[in-house]
Amino acid sequence: MSSSAKSGQREIRILIADDHPVVREGLVTMLGLQNDLKVVGQARDGEEACRLYDELSPDILILDLRMPKRDGQEVVNELMSRRPRPRIIVLTNSAKTEDLRRAFTAGAKGYLLKGAGPRQVWETIRDVFAGNSSLPQDVAAQLADSMAQPQLSQRELQVLAQVALGKSNKEIGQILYISEYTVKTHVKVILKKLNAIGRTEAIAIASHRGLINIG
Repeated sequence: MSSSAKSGQREIRILIADDHPVVREGLVTMLGLQNDLKVVGQARDGEEACRLYDELSPDILILDLRMPKRDGQEVVNELMSRRPRPRIIVLTNSAKTEDLRRAFTAGAKGYLLKGAGPRQVWETIRDVFAGNSSLPQDVAAQLADSMAQPQLSQRELQVLAQVALGKSNKEIGQILYISEYTVKTHVKVILKKLNAIGRTEAIAIASHRGLINIG
């Protein structure tokens, strides 16, 4: 078994926030193999994550982006108002570009895919604790590409969500209390920003990036 990188290295206190007990238990076991990594708390939802963060003041928060009560993005936004600013590593099942862009724009510093090997988990925690950003090279490239793309406004995201449900411009206008002409204008802008030929392609691109959730 591996131990801490250096004898006498400062212990890194970690809070894990994930709504799946198996994921939490797996991380606890994995981190327990290292002398310098100590799990000081476990949160089952976003509200508990915020409360335990304030109570325990951990060095690192490993945060699932999909949780009940408050999702990971809301937790990142909430905790970034704290001083000193928290060191947050986002944990996710899939590298949805939009989820990562929002989390890292808000201040998250590390990324782990669920199922990552022990060495990657240990190195990511130590890198973020040292004040560095920690992203796999392919994810970093994906994130940089996303940052360079035009971002959709909140209203455009609302329209896009209705488009994904198969609603017509008239129906979308009625749902969002805007004119059919305004909806048509929004759709044109959405297609341009996503570099999509039509609605079907726009939905596929948006789903891949994590702008909308289908199913």
